[in-house]
Amino acid sequence: MSIDYSANKTILVAPLNWGLGHATRCIPIIKALQENNFIPIIASDGVALALLRKEFPYIQTLELPSYHIEYAKNGKNFKWKLIKNLPKMITAILDEKKMVNSWIRKHGIDGIISDNRLGVFSKRVPSVFMTHQLNVMTGNTTWFTSKCHQQVIKKYTECWVPDTDGEVNLTGNLGHLETKELNLKYIGPLSRMKKKETPIVYDLMIILSGPEPQRTFLDEKLQKEAAKFDGKVVFVQGIVEKTQEKWQAGNVTYYNFMNSKQLEQTFNESEFVLCRSGYTTVMDLAKLGKKAFFIPTPGQYEQEYLAVKLQEENLVPYTMQDDFTIDDLSKVKSFKGLSQFENNIDWESLFSVFEDKV
Repeated sequence: MSIDYSANKTILVAPLNWGLGHATRCIPIIKALQENNFIPIIASDGVALALLRKEFPYIQTLELPSYHIEYAKNGKNFKWKLIKNLPKMITAILDEKKMVNSWIRKHGIDGIISDNRLGVFSKRVPSVFMTHQLNVMTGNTTWFTSKCHQQVIKKYTECWVPDTDGEVNLTGNLGHLETKELNLKYIGPLSRMKKKETPIVYDLMIILSGPEPQRTFLDEKLQKEAAKFDGKVVFVQGIVEKTQEKWQAGNVTYYNFMNSKQLEQTFNESEFVLCRSGYTTVMDLAKLGKKAFFIPTPGQYEQEYLAVKLQEENLVPYTMQDDFTIDDLSKVKSFKGLSQFENNIDWESLFSVFEDKV
């Protein structure tokens, strides 16, 4: 029997274009919307939008203005680079707010899920904000940036936190507050990955992500270090391009990018993983119960916080980018690795926020 999609509600899903993590963790949400007879429309910019277009070539996509998020060449200057780009970011947020309000009528949008896009909001439809950063780590200005972020979150109908609400959690102080002022829903960790029983093909998987120029800096460093590794390596650069490329250099198999299905297979086929300590990657590794080694992005306090937290819990070791050598990977065997979790989200209940217009 055919479904009358004209009767189904249309939900705008808009992840921030900051590396690939925000986009990839929206993949299970987009699939769940479809399975629950909603019609998703995807909106983002840059590599995040390019990745989601490859994952969902049959879903309508819309382009939002760029926040112009750039990393400083020196991690110590990261905060000041963001401050310098703040006027452009504010302009983009105001522009996307206007665009979203025009799209509500034009595309018949009934609800919004914004993954950290501050202007993707409307009073006219239920609007959900998704973040794992209720506290925004910025060093000695954390108190200020956290308060500002929480003020933005307050205007949304709900805030979904992809973590557990309790002492055993992945985000620590990032995703947990003492105050109860915000309308929070802890939905559990999100991952597009599934654990598979498969033979190990690679001794080491290297996967990169994140804005430039730090992605390139780490890419260049790890290409040199990977060649010294005693074992088979698969190296995913995290460069989303029109065509996938694969090549071999000694013991290392390179890919410019992989789609979700390929990544899932490769994660499962790898003994352990070397990567950034971005939260989406942490959730993927936890879903798969994988051992890992982290190199946080220089100057990104959130990644540094997560790396320190997980090392102190004897789960995953880390080192800073400038200090890393391939010999550091020997530390992995003395750490527990991330525990595999099962997160059975009651999507029907979660999506009930979209039942009625505001």
